[in-house]
Amino acid sequence: MLVLLIIFMVTAPMLQQSQSQVNVDLPNVLASPATAAEDAVIITVDLNSRVFINDSQVQPADLGEKLSVLFKSRSKKEIFLRADQNVPYGEVVKTMAVIRKAGITRLNMVTESLKSKSKKTSSRR
Repeated sequence: MLVLLIIFMVTAPMLQQSQSQVNVDLPNVLASPATAAEDAVIITVDLNSRVFINDSQVQPADLGEKLSVLFKSRSKKEIFLRADQNVPYGEVVKTMAVIRKAGITRLNMVTESLKSKSKKTSSRR
C-alpha cells in the first residue's frame, strides 16, 4: 500500500490555502514547493471526513461519479488531494482509490511546508 501511495504521490506543499474555502490542518513536510493551475481540481477531506470537490461538499458515495463526469472532457487527468492530518489513513486511502477508479492518472498530495507552519504559529502568538 505504501508503494502505491508513493507512486501516485507528488507533494505540493505550497498550494495556496486561500484557493479553498474548506479549512484543514495539512500535514507538514520538508519538500520543494509546487504550483497548481488555476483550473486545478482539489479534493479535500476535512477533519469530520467530509469530502469536497473544490469548495462544494459531495457525498463520498457520489465522488467517483462526479469526478468521472468532471474529467470526461479533460485531457490532463490530474487532481490535488488535501486531507486533514488527523483524518484516519484508511479514509484518505479510500478517497485515493475512488479518485483512481474515476480515471485520474495523476494524484498530488497537498501538504504544508514546515516554514509556513512555523510562520503561522509565530503570528498567532
